[in-house]
Amino acid sequence: SSTTEFVVRQGDLVLILSPADEGGHTVTSPFYPALVTEAETLEEAFENARDAADALRQSRAKLMQQLHDASQADPDETP
Repeated sequence: SSTTEFVVRQGDLVLILSPADEGGHTVTSPFYPALVTEAETLEEAFENARDAADALRQSRAKLMQQLHDASQADPDETP
């Protein structure tokens, strides 16, 4: 099994492809530490990474909204 990693870029998305033990590649990004996905091809790596990045952004936006809502809640009010 090869241990060669590849760094690839498409537009503003930079990915690191590392061989996965089960085949294909584990895909990460130095600019999105929480982004981890898998892919068989380079095209699939970018597609999966963009999907994962979108999901991370949506999750963070939802969390930020929940934190904002909680900070605005009346402390005397019980949920």
